[in-house]
Amino acid sequence: MDFEHSKTSLEYQDKLNDFVEHHIYPNERAYAEQMMAQEDVHEQPPLMQQLQKEARSRGLWNMFLSKEMGGPGLSNIDYAPVCEIMGRSPIASEATNCAAPDTGNMEILAEFGNEEQKKQWLEPLLEAEIRSCFGMTEPGIASSDPTNIATKIESDGDSYVINGRKWWSSGAADPRCKVSLMIGRTNFEEPKDKASRYLQHSLVLVPMDAPGVKILRTLPVFGFDAGHGHCEIVYENVRIPKSNLLGEEGGGFLIGQARLGPGRIHHCMRAIGMAERALELMCERAESRVAFGVKLSQQGIIRDWIAESRIRIEQARLLTMKAAWMMDTVGKEKARTEISAIKVAAADLATYVIDRANQVHGGAGVSNDFPLAMMYAHARTLHIVDGADEVHKMVIAREELKNYR
Repeated sequence: MDFEHSKTSLEYQDKLNDFVEHHIYPNERAYAEQMMAQEDVHEQPPLMQQLQKEARSRGLWNMFLSKEMGGPGLSNIDYAPVCEIMGRSPIASEATNCAAPDTGNMEILAEFGNEEQKKQWLEPLLEAEIRSCFGMTEPGIASSDPTNIATKIESDGDSYVINGRKWWSSGAADPRCKVSLMIGRTNFEEPKDKASRYLQHSLVLVPMDAPGVKILRTLPVFGFDAGHGHCEIVYENVRIPKSNLLGEEGGGFLIGQARLGPGRIHHCMRAIGMAERALELMCERAESRVAFGVKLSQQGIIRDWIAESRIRIEQARLLTMKAAWMMDTVGKEKARTEISAIKVAAADLATYVIDRANQVHGGAGVSNDFPLAMMYAHARTLHIVDGADEVHKMVIAREELKNYR
């Protein structure tokens, strides 16, 4: 295995580190203050446009994209450390137009969209003129099994009529969110076999201003609701043209999986970036606080936490880099076990390190004076989003047991 970064990747890492150090960290508090001062906390604060302008001027824009789409064409193993740097701050990804869910949506629009769809939706997304959301999870089913998806996409002449309810549609509360990439059922016959169960759903492009699309509420995460929102959305007799189908009818599940593979690399490396920053904050706090006559950093238990954090970060990073290397060399399908493994390992790592950093900070760690509380809330969700830990462990165990049949 060769984890050496290309010259291009190293250049992007250097430029991004400089941007984060001089423009992102100094503006995190001002960004949060602007957001909370707005009438709608889900709108983009004015400061973000300034940060995006600075990022573009430095060539730090759409870094996940292929060369054909105007990006740098970084491989997974080259983009992974870039993601780690962005993960160190909650606003760095958006500042560089590399934020979820738009990145995954842009990737599948680029791969599966026709020219009209690309012009209408992909081009403005690439320019950060609009944002998007992804509609997959539903409140009425066990969404860990995506074949349970019940939202109906029924054919009616040249149109589809959609009825259903989605939730955790991230980004939908942002007034700039103009389109939902939504998966629903188009084939209502009883599946003949296991394989046909994965060919009953389709992915369609639903304009957010289409009649019948209604955002019921945003869903706070551990009490945090600022940002672009995670929404529960009702689709009631929403009529869209059949030209809004992305890819082929019945191909929604496969397109969704194509979207999630690289996205999991991005999520995991951002989680490692969060953990690195949490460890830095832990060490700084431990060196600056004295209790019972000695620095916290001299306490054996805290030294154990620091050492354990470093060990876990290095383990998770190496495993993620292996998964990225395999995706680049043998493809996503053969890297399935590694992709599932990093999803579990990175979530475990992030919650462990951030939790210990919270403890070292005492009351300050659970306040908004430090980013740790928000980081912990986000890290805890990683045990659920893009597939619950238990589902990924099921995949790993299934692949492992194949060797013994």
